[in-house]
Amino acid sequence: MTTLKKGDKAPNFSGLDQNGRAHKLEDYKGKKLVVFFYPKASTPGCTTEACDLRDNFERFKANNYALLGVSADSAKAQTKFIEKYDLPFPLLADEDKSVINAFGVWGPKKFMGREYDGIHRTTFVIDENGILEDVITDVKTKAHANQILK
Repeated sequence: MTTLKKGDKAPNFSGLDQNGRAHKLEDYKGKKLVVFFYPKASTPGCTTEACDLRDNFERFKANNYALLGVSADSAKAQTKFIEKYDLPFPLLADEDKSVINAFGVWGPKKFMGREYDGIHRTTFVIDENGILEDVITDVKTKAHANQILK
């Protein structure tokens, strides 16, 4: 789906989180940034993935990582997701899909024999200089932190 690969320069994105605060790639210079795209807030797989990242948040912080979740949900839906599951990281409410399209994770999907366009669950690990250190397309929702922190 995405054409971005390890070693590429990360897209120079800009998006608003659940509180209307802007996040840009340059805000994270000097830190490793995990940008994880998920289809829909508060659905089973997305909740499992977000909670695994939450439960390992201290490990991420200890290794100089920042986390940023992205979906096309509204700010209100993202806020509910954060509050319900006590998520310690911001979630971009990318309703216009500008960040989703910049990373190339929007496209045709199949579910129960039906084809439709949607977000492909993909995680990008960006190094301190804005270079893609890893692109994870086969996300294991129950053990995603271990996939990232290898």
